[in-house]
Amino acid sequence: MAPGTKISTDPSGKSVDVRTYRGMIGSLMYLTSSRPDIMFLTCLCPRYQVAPKESHLAAVKRIFRYLKGTADLGLWYPKDTGFQLTAYSDADHVGCMLDRKSTSGHIQFLGDKLVSWASKKQLCVSTSTAEAEYVAAASCCSQVLWMRT
Repeated sequence: MAPGTKISTDPSGKSVDVRTYRGMIGSLMYLTSSRPDIMFLTCLCPRYQVAPKESHLAAVKRIFRYLKGTADLGLWYPKDTGFQLTAYSDADHVGCMLDRKSTSGHIQFLGDKLVSWASKKQLCVSTSTAEAEYVAAASCCSQVLWMRT
């Protein structure tokens, strides 16, 4: 997705077939297990599957065009690597213009293998960038603690 592009409810847009839209979203959700680069936008599109509009369908089709052009990308898991657990987290402040909530994400590596990642809208409205980052770090730490046990 181009930086700065926002997807909204688009109440005045033309409706599209719900079954087709949901089927396309399901296919993309299946692909996210090996293509984390499409995770954010793929998880953003299902928010509008109750009443999808042409603008939402265009965003989904854009993901498919991206996948067609980058078919050689994906996750590869070599067998001879270490077992050091490394984690990263990040957040944006007020990423969703509809309800002013932030989006946070985190990834965990075991050696140089990506084993877990997540990106989701935060449950609370953050009043600062630092607070949004703290919520993201707390979520990442809980995932790391679960993995260590």
